[in-house]
Amino acid sequence: MTSKRNKILLGAAGTVGAGILSWRAFFPWIGYDLTMMKHGRKAGKMILRDNEIGRYLINMFEEAVAKHPKKPFVIFEDRVYSYEFMNDQANKVANIAAKWGLKLGECVAIMIENEPSFIWTFLGLQKLGIAVAFINFHIRGQPLIHTIKACEAKALIIGPDDQIFQSVEEVRHDIGQIPIYAHGRDRGTGYESWDSLMFSTFPVPVCPSVRQGMGFSTPCCYIFTSGTTGLPKPAIITQAKGVGISKFFQLFDFMPSDILYTCTPLYHSAAGGLGLMNTLDQGSTMVLKRKFSAHQYFEDVRKHNVTVIQYIGELCRYLLTVPESPLDKTHKIRLAIGSGLRTDIWKQFEKRYNIPWVIEYFGTTEGTAALMNLENKFGACGRISPFLNRLDPTPKLLVKVDVDTGDVIRNKNGHCIQVKAGEPGLLLGGIPHHYGDMQFYKGGREINEKKLLRNVLKEGDCYFNFGDMLTMDSDYFVYFKDRLGDTFRWKGENVATYEVSNVLTKLDVIHDANVYGVEVPGSEGRAGMAAIHLENNAETSQKILKDIFLHAKENLPSYARPLFLRFPKEQAVTTTLKQQKTQLRKEGFHPQDIDDPLFYYDDQNKTYSPLTVETYGQFLTKSKL
Repeated sequence: MTSKRNKILLGAAGTVGAGILSWRAFFPWIGYDLTMMKHGRKAGKMILRDNEIGRYLINMFEEAVAKHPKKPFVIFEDRVYSYEFMNDQANKVANIAAKWGLKLGECVAIMIENEPSFIWTFLGLQKLGIAVAFINFHIRGQPLIHTIKACEAKALIIGPDDQIFQSVEEVRHDIGQIPIYAHGRDRGTGYESWDSLMFSTFPVPVCPSVRQGMGFSTPCCYIFTSGTTGLPKPAIITQAKGVGISKFFQLFDFMPSDILYTCTPLYHSAAGGLGLMNTLDQGSTMVLKRKFSAHQYFEDVRKHNVTVIQYIGELCRYLLTVPESPLDKTHKIRLAIGSGLRTDIWKQFEKRYNIPWVIEYFGTTEGTAALMNLENKFGACGRISPFLNRLDPTPKLLVKVDVDTGDVIRNKNGHCIQVKAGEPGLLLGGIPHHYGDMQFYKGGREINEKKLLRNVLKEGDCYFNFGDMLTMDSDYFVYFKDRLGDTFRWKGENVATYEVSNVLTKLDVIHDANVYGVEVPGSEGRAGMAAIHLENNAETSQKILKDIFLHAKENLPSYARPLFLRFPKEQAVTTTLKQQKTQLRKEGFHPQDIDDPLFYYDDQNKTYSPLTVETYGQFLTKSKL
C-alpha cells in the first residue's frame, strides 16, 4: 500500500484519532493531552490496520460469529438472537440478493423499524459489498420519493408495519421501476414477499471473494440528514469511515463484555452508526428497543444488565418525568454517551439515576471531525486543545459569523477571525489536503461544496462547516450554543435559542420550552417566541403566566426575553427527539393562524397577557418594538 494511501486511511480515521481526542486541556492539563495523544495514536493504528487488511464491518461480524457463535448479539423484546443465528439470516439475505446481479457499491434501500431484521438485512447485503441506504420509516410523500431517488436505490426492502407499506404505496409509481420486497403478509401486485424468499432460501455461507474489490472508498451505507433545512441528504459512510466509527467507543474502553442499550432509530447515525458499528467491532451485545419508552427504559436496563446507554435530544428529559422509584439507582450502567443533553437536566439525570460517567459528544454524520467530553465536565460537549490541535489532521476552529446572513466574518486579508474565550463562534473542522475532492453526500459537486469554507486561515486551506455555534471557556472546553439558523438577532443583539430554553426550563412549572425567532411587521430582525409545555400537562393560569414573566425578566436580558408564548397540545420534536422549529417559525404569532393559546410579554401588567384576534392589532400599535 502506498504512502499516499496510508495518509488517506489515517485521514479517514480523523473522527476517532487525534482529531476526536482534542478535548484534553493544554495547560495545566498537559498530562491528559499526552495520555490522549497516546490513545489517539493507538486508535489510528487500529483503523489503519483494519483498512490495510480489509477488516471492514462485515469482517468484524464474521469474526465474532466464528469466535463465539452462541453469544447474544441482539436482545429484542426479550428474545435473544445469537451471532450464529444472525449470521444464518444474513447469509439468506446475501443469497437472495446475489441473484439481482448488482455491482459492488450499488445501493439497496431498507425501510424497516428497529428490529433484528434491519441488522441482518444490512449485514447480508454487506456480505456482497452492496451499499445500504437507511430510510427513515416516518417520512412519506415527496421526501420519501426524493430519498429513494437520491441514493439511486436498485431495490427497496420494507418492514411489516402497515404504516410503512401505506407510505410506500402512496409513492410507488413515482420512485421508478425498482423491485419492492415486503416483510409480513402478502401486499399484492407490485410487491414481492420477502418472508417467502427468506423461508425458501438456505443459509449457505457466502464466500468473501464475492465482495473482492471492496476498499476503503467503497460505500458502506447512506445515513440521511434530518431534512430540517430542506429535503434529506444521503451522507456517505464509506467502508473506511465505518471502520473509524467502529472505534469511537474505544475512547472509553468499550469491550466485548459490554451490553449496549439502543432505543433510538437505527436509521439514525447514533444507533445505526455508533451503536451498531461499535458493537460489531467488539463482538458485544446490543439490547434493541423498537421505540423509546420512558416507563420501560430502566426496566429493560435492569433486566438485561446493560452497562452502556445511548441518549440523544430530549430522551433524558423524558426519563426524568417518570415517577421516582426506589429502583432508580439499581442498575449496572457504567456510562451514558450521547449528544444534545440539555444542561438544565444534566445534573438531575446524573444524580437521580446514579450515572457514574456522562460522555457528551458533538459531531455530524457527514463531518470530518468530532468532539467528546470524557471529563464529566458539566455542560461541555468536548474540548479544543491548542496542543492537540497542532497535531490534528482535522483541527477545529471557532470563527466569527454574521448570524443574520450565515456568512463568516473575514479580516482585511480575507481570512476568518477566530473567537475569544466566551465568545460564540461557528465550528469548522479541517480537511487534510490528501482528501482531495471529498464527498460528504451522494450527489453533485454543488451539494458538497456548500459544506466547505476555503481560505479560512491561509490561502488554499479548506474546512468543513458544521453550521453550529459553540463557545469555549478559558480551559478550552466547548459548549453547544445553537444551530446557526436557530440563532436570531433582536434589538441589535444575537439571541441563542438554546440558552433561552435552558433558562426558561429552570422554572419548575415548565417541562419544555422550544424557543425560536419570528418576524414582526415593521421591525427589524426576529422577536423571541417560546412554545411551552407545562409539567404534568398543567393548564395555563394567571399565576403561571406571571411566574414565567417574572422568571424571564429576572434571568434574561431584555432582548432575549420571549415576546410571545404559545402553549401547543403536542411537542414539536423530530423522530430523533430533537426540537423542531421550522414549522413553528413559519406559523409565526398571528392568532388567526394558530389554534393554540397565545400570549404576549406585557410589561405594563407584569405578566404574559392573552394575544387574540381582537388584541393583535392593538398590541402592534401600542408596543414599541
